Amino acid sequence: THVYATLVAICNTKFPKVGELILKRLIIQFRKSYRRNDKQVCITSTRFIAHLVNQQVAHEVVSLEILTLLLENATNDSVEVSIAFLKECGSKLDELSRRGFSAIFERLRNILHEGQLDKRVQYMIEVMFAIRKDKFKDHPSVIPELDLIEESEQFTHLITLDEPADNEDKLNVFQFDQNFEENEEKYKAIRKEILDDETTDDDDDDDGDDESGEDSDDEDEEAAEATDSTAIIDNTETTLRTLRRDIYLTIQSSLDFEECAHKLLKLELKPGQVVELCHMIVDCAAQQRTYMKFYGLLAQRFCQLNNDYAEPFQEIFHSCYDTIHRFETNKLRNVAKLFAHLLITDAISWNVLSHIKLNEEDTTSSSRVFIKILFQELSESMGLVKLNERIKDTTLQEAFDGLFPRDDPRNTRFAINFFTSIGLGGLTDDLRDHLKAIPKTVMPFASNELNKKLKKSSIHESDSSESSSESDESESSSSSSSSASHSSSTSSESPKTYKLSSKRTHRSRHSKTHSNSKKYRQRDHHKKDKHHKRQEKEAKSSSRKNVKDHKKLERSTSSRRHHNNR
Repeated sequence: THVYATLVAICNTKFPKVGELILKRLIIQFRKSYRRNDKQVCITSTRFIAHLVNQQVAHEVVSLEILTLLLENATNDSVEVSIAFLKECGSKLDELSRRGFSAIFERLRNILHEGQLDKRVQYMIEVMFAIRKDKFKDHPSVIPELDLIEESEQFTHLITLDEPADNEDKLNVFQFDQNFEENEEKYKAIRKEILDDETTDDDDDDDGDDESGEDSDDEDEEAAEATDSTAIIDNTETTLRTLRRDIYLTIQSSLDFEECAHKLLKLELKPGQVVELCHMIVDCAAQQRTYMKFYGLLAQRFCQLNNDYAEPFQEIFHSCYDTIHRFETNKLRNVAKLFAHLLITDAISWNVLSHIKLNEEDTTSSSRVFIKILFQELSESMGLVKLNERIKDTTLQEAFDGLFPRDDPRNTRFAINFFTSIGLGGLTDDLRDHLKAIPKTVMPFASNELNKKLKKSSIHESDSSESSSESDESESSSSSSSSASHSSSTSSESPKTYKLSSKRTHRSRHSKTHSNSKKYRQRDHHKKDKHHKRQEKEAKSSSRKNVKDHKKLERSTSSRRHHNNR
């Protein structure tokens, strides 16, 4: 507002009638808004009048009359408008009319002491007193940059609120001027005086010359704007939004994909806007409730027309797969079917599938659903045999290395299980053969456990062999002692002595050890039988306990039910 007031003040120095007319219209506008209780219009009109007072276009009497009118019957809105008016022109009123200014603040103090207004308005009055105490430091009357007119050159108009004024609305409408040439000469003289136009000569009297000069000036200005427009960068993205709107409306208003493609090609897209077209096709397809083949055929037509459209669709495939976890189920299904259609028709390269790594670490539930819908759509349209031939194609091995991994048996098993679970196990025949051909290696942890078990068994066998040898020695010693006693007894009884052969002693020892081993076996069987009987008894007792507990639970539940029924 202060800038417009400065412009009016500059015009008022040369055309005082213009400044007077603007001031009249502002006063009339304030009267109407005050009668209608239009607070917003009151604030704007009083602000403009306040800045005209600061520029000395309007007399300070007008401002004092407005303030007394607003504070005579004080309401919340009128006090708020008067405070906004005081903030703008309070500094100038303090300079020009100290007594009137102090009278206004006395009235504000009385309103504050009465306490009939809202707390918010009372707080605004207190803030106004604080601004007056600071001598309007933050609210100067005129900014130094806008102080362009000297006081001696300015015309101040004394117009009061009660004075009848004419809007002169007839000036808003064109009227035929009979003395146009004379008035035009007068205007040129005034123009020369104001602008100090030295280039105006007597030759400028002709209207044609003036028009040609104005046309040339307009052309120069358009050329300058054209050069400047190349350097302007539009960060508001208004052109992008209008382009997306046009593409969307064109797609929705088309009956079939051929008509839609023809209309979109007529838009004459720039190289940077091709990507936006591809994004719009994918977004429109994703927003549908069910997949519509219209969008697949439309994308196929653009990809087959020019390779410049195929590359953006491949980049969109990569970005969609990376952010597939953010998609809703419906959107995910539509996008997967759209790209499946583009792969079936070879509109985009199959190498885009190299971006997919099918293993437990690199996939999420959403990405697995995307792969499932994609391959199920491929198998339905192409058939399992043709799809298998495409997968086994040697030129496309890089594309399917991630989907059918052979680097790690764990990833291979994961891929086999995944395709088998979605009903496409026929695609994994080569993977199964590859998995069978891999040599089975023993895990290091399992081999360590086997070594420990073998060591324990060998130690147990050595202990048993030592114990058996010790028993043999004890038996042999006992047998030798018995034989010696027997020989001594025989020698005492009879002079003849008999020597046992080595064969017989060996047989007797063998028979004794055999009998001992039988005894040990019988003991072991007896112990095992006792152990089994104990286990059977414990199992029976535990089953009896379980039956008793079950009966107790049934009784308690039945008693609770009976209690609840009662």
